[in-house]
Amino acid sequence: MNAEEILKQYATGERNFPAVNLTEANLSGVNLSKANLRGANLTVANLCGSNLSEVDLSQAKLNVAKLSGANLTKANLYEANLNVANLTLADLSKAEMRQASLVRAEMSRADLSGANLSYANLSGADLKDAKLRNVNLSHANLSRADLKWTTFTNANLAMANMHGADLSSADLSGADLSHTELRQATLSRANLQGVNLSGANLRWADLSGADLSWADLSGARLSGANLTGVNLSNANLLGTILVHADLTRASLIDVDWAGADLSGATLSGAKLYGVLRFGVKTEGMICEWVDLSPNGDQSKIHKLTAASMNAFFHETPPTVRLMMDATFDQEAHYALAIAYRQLATHYQVPMEPPNIQIGRRRTTLTFEMQDDTQLFMTAYLAICPFNDAVHMQSNLLAVLDILQSANGGNKPKDSVLGSWVDRTLNTIRSSAEPITFSSELATLLAKVKFFKSPTQTTLITSTNQSLSIYNNPHFGKRLKQESGNSLLAITAEEKQPGLPTIGLLAEFIHSFQEIETERSPQAATGSTELS
Repeated sequence: MNAEEILKQYATGERNFPAVNLTEANLSGVNLSKANLRGANLTVANLCGSNLSEVDLSQAKLNVAKLSGANLTKANLYEANLNVANLTLADLSKAEMRQASLVRAEMSRADLSGANLSYANLSGADLKDAKLRNVNLSHANLSRADLKWTTFTNANLAMANMHGADLSSADLSGADLSHTELRQATLSRANLQGVNLSGANLRWADLSGADLSWADLSGARLSGANLTGVNLSNANLLGTILVHADLTRASLIDVDWAGADLSGATLSGAKLYGVLRFGVKTEGMICEWVDLSPNGDQSKIHKLTAASMNAFFHETPPTVRLMMDATFDQEAHYALAIAYRQLATHYQVPMEPPNIQIGRRRTTLTFEMQDDTQLFMTAYLAICPFNDAVHMQSNLLAVLDILQSANGGNKPKDSVLGSWVDRTLNTIRSSAEPITFSSELATLLAKVKFFKSPTQTTLITSTNQSLSIYNNPHFGKRLKQESGNSLLAITAEEKQPGLPTIGLLAEFIHSFQEIETERSPQAATGSTELS
């Protein structure tokens, strides 16, 4: 049956033409919509501009066929062979193309939005400026494909092979590229906002100038990758391998990179505002300076030397450690949770739940935070449910007053230390009255012995400088061994502990000067004295 006979039968309403041989046939501009051409041989056929919407071409042979401008919407091309076919400007939206072979096919500016190309072979294909929105390319082979300027928004490319593909200036925002093979791929200037690249292989890939903000790169491998000028702000880099990667002038603002391996990486000029600098591997890193300004405008430059770099990238989490000379039980746990919730609501500040370590005689509450500026406010709130709150908070406010006056005499008013001390004092004193717990909670706090126990409060900065704000004189001495093996509480009068010593406060202020120097070297000149 030749092409002319098929067209005549189609005109009479016939639609079944399975396994027909139409090699080199001229069918340009014809209408074969919804026809059954399953297993047909259309090798080198001319189908330019033809209407093939919803046609069944499963397992058909279309090698070197001319399909430019053809309408193949919702067509069935399952396991079809379209190697070296010309599909320029073709409409393949919502087509079924699972396991189709499109090796070196010409598909520039084609529309494949919503198509299913899972397990398809598109190696070496030309898809420049094509539309692949919401396409399914999971497990597909796109190695060495030309994908410049292609739109892949919300596409599924999970576990696809894109080794050596050219994706420069492509739009992949919102796409799933988890566990995708992108080794030696070119993604320069690509839009990768919010993409899932978890577990992807991006070794030696070129991502220069790409936008990876809010992307998930957890567990991804980027050894030797070119990330110069890349935007990784708010990205997830948990456990990411960046060995010998080039991150020169990259934006890493608010990135989460705990467990990342940056051994041998280059970070000179990187924007690091809001980044927690601990839990990363930095052996052999090259970094001459970093930008710590909130907007990445280089208004706060911090220069690094080989000697200072290790300390800079290995901070400790700022911590408030509250220790009680008592064991923790369910009743205390319940009361503490309610108290901290009421405190956070009353003062309108975020308050993360503490880590709780319970020993045989002692309980430790550890509050870790992202910023040193949260230390005093967290300590002030943490002690509130305890009997020691009045004495500890009195000490804390006195220390803040000392810091405020010392800072005011030697530093500009807009300094980091001065501004956050002022904010902390304003937050504490802004409420007309200290918090009054609900009657039910107040009764419970008075009843539970845990909250009457001696306490000890210590602040630890990100530079590992500690300051003991309060240490109850009965702490660690609650009971003593007497004759007859009886245990009696200490009843002797003991002096209420006062402020930390001048020496300790001076060291603590110096540690904050170091923090300020990192954020704003201009504001950290001069010295602070305590009198």
